[in-house]
Amino acid sequence: MKTYIKKDVIERTAEKIGKEPKEIARSVDAVFTVLREIMAQADPECRIEIRDFGVFEVKKTKAKPKARNPKTNEEIYVPPRRKTHFKPGKLLKTALKRPL
Repeated sequence: MKTYIKKDVIERTAEKIGKEPKEIARSVDAVFTVLREIMAQADPECRIEIRDFGVFEVKKTKAKPKARNPKTNEEIYVPPRRKTHFKPGKLLKTALKRPL
């Protein structure tokens, strides 16, 4: 499995737009920073919809008063928290369904 990093996103975007990667890096960094800030500041849930790509959501989870540690079999309490969820949009789903 190939792992792509932010640098790969910057280079591909720069190539597509026809600008220097240094110029594009500021924009890509800014977009990721804003997405992270919006999700971190969600009180308690939020939804970021990017048409033709997908939806990022922050959802609440319930507390689990009787969770079990599988290693020790000890019963533990897991407090409520928030989690992220991504749902791909129509274009992305279609692209992923194509045969390899």
